[in-house]
Amino acid sequence: EDDEDAEAEGDDGGDGDESDDEKKKKKKKKKKEKRGVGKDVEDAKLVRSVLQPGRSLRAAGYCLYSSATILVLTTGDGTHGFTLDPQINEFVLTHPNIRIPPRGNVYSCNEANSEGWDDDLRSYLRALKTGQGQTGTRYALRYVGSMVGDIHRTLMYGGLFCYPSDAAAHPRGNLQLLYKSAPMAFVVEQAGGKSSDGRGELLDVVPRRVHQRSPCFIGSPEDIEEMKTFIPHEEG
Repeated sequence: EDDEDAEAEGDDGGDGDESDDEKKKKKKKKKKEKRGVGKDVEDAKLVRSVLQPGRSLRAAGYCLYSSATILVLTTGDGTHGFTLDPQINEFVLTHPNIRIPPRGNVYSCNEANSEGWDDDLRSYLRALKTGQGQTGTRYALRYVGSMVGDIHRTLMYGGLFCYPSDAAAHPRGNLQLLYKSAPMAFVVEQAGGKSSDGRGELLDVVPRRVHQRSPCFIGSPEDIEEMKTFIPHEEG
């Protein structure tokens, strides 16, 4: 029996010739591999939890640095604006329950990309510029090149912001859906506006990748509806 016990104690699965250092290294390697697999699984779960449509957002907002510092925020129950008071170093509610005008007279886009736009989109913008749209009013172009600045002006004064796809440089649009266009659309829709990706509701688009880009149209409800009469959208 003593011989059998001694034999059992010495049986380490064929690693009897390994030094203690080698055994420690192998043990560390196995632990590291196990942690790596676990991390990959957790990362995959995290990505799946993040890849949700904008309609599932619980909060969104932006901060605008200009003559004043303004924070515009929604938690899904209206959109509200806060202005930084430097004397008390706090944001003060200055624009409760912001409502975007039903229609504006300004459109905002990078017309340098217009050569790659669809004919339907160019026809729509031509109607706005020439006063041949539904209002009979000629729209003005205002484009800062900063999405926050352009969206804020659109939110306060009405109109349309768009960054469509273009065949030449941005066939899938240029703004990231998950953390740019969807949150901004959420802010504007909570203020009574509407949004689209050029085919359907922007907030209903389910992203497949974290950095996925998408066309976007965001603005006053009547302007978005007029845009849809020029650009065919999917029903429902």
